[in-house]
Amino acid sequence: MNQIKRLKNSVEPWKELMAQIDDVQALYDLAVESGEQGEEAEIRSQLDEAQKNYEQQSRMSLLSGEVDASSAFLSIHSGAGGTEAEDWAFMLSRMYSRWAERRGFKLETVDLLEAEGGIKSVTFQIDGDYVYGFLKGEAGIHRLVRISPFDANARRHTSFASVYVFPVLDDTIEVKIDPKDLRVDTYRSGGKGGQHVNKTDSAVRFTHLPTGIVVACDSERSQLMNRATAMSILKSKLYEYYKQEKEKENSKYSAEKKDISWGNQIRSYVFQPYTMVKDLRTRAETGNIQAVMDGDIDQFIEAYLNAMWKGLPLDAEDDGEDAQ
Repeated sequence: MNQIKRLKNSVEPWKELMAQIDDVQALYDLAVESGEQGEEAEIRSQLDEAQKNYEQQSRMSLLSGEVDASSAFLSIHSGAGGTEAEDWAFMLSRMYSRWAERRGFKLETVDLLEAEGGIKSVTFQIDGDYVYGFLKGEAGIHRLVRISPFDANARRHTSFASVYVFPVLDDTIEVKIDPKDLRVDTYRSGGKGGQHVNKTDSAVRFTHLPTGIVVACDSERSQLMNRATAMSILKSKLYEYYKQEKEKENSKYSAEKKDISWGNQIRSYVFQPYTMVKDLRTRAETGNIQAVMDGDIDQFIEAYLNAMWKGLPLDAEDDGEDAQ
């Protein structure tokens, strides 16, 4: 049923666009036949609307990869910057949470490592149609420039966090994992204390020895449920890893393995001395940084899809900001 729904959603907009073009053609033919000049503005308006719809559907046609229609796991890790970077990772986690909420997607935290200043790392599972297709361009290093609230001297600080996105695989995509290649560790989940403290080793960590990939889940009280979720994450990561090895394109996988520091960023978020969010690959930018931090990142997602559609290079370029 999900596949039928997706196919229908990919076909119906094109049918509507064809009908829209037919209407514009009919209006144009009537205007030519009657010699009426006053219809020109209406024809141009409808033609512009049809052009926008065409471009939107053309971008959506890029989301035709094997896993583009899937839900996604999204991981955020704090990098260089200490407490400031941990707060930045928390801010990014809120941004993506709000984006998922705006889109009507379901979001669940499957792994969380908190820190005094915010979070060291977090992994979300975001469920919905084409979540991976939309978010795959978000993978990389994100940089924050602001006057730190943790600095008594009110100096400008630069902090970094990495974002990594990989698909939630369904049963139609098989990833074989040899049990001999796994190291399994169990430990107690963190808690608030009191009656909520976890008294059993319910949290699970898998280490895939051949690749060195490590995944963990501590969101459930049941070790069996945490094992199932961790295995799903591991299969998704291995799918991405082997796919990129086959294609000799390790950019997505290496996004999480790069130094989370200066020179590797894909997007800058500047709060002071001016406000601007700028994507260093597509050159898309906006001054409304508060809206972006509230989850309004569709303009950057669309710019990335547009660049893919037009075949433009997507290598990040230095934006000239000096680190302080």
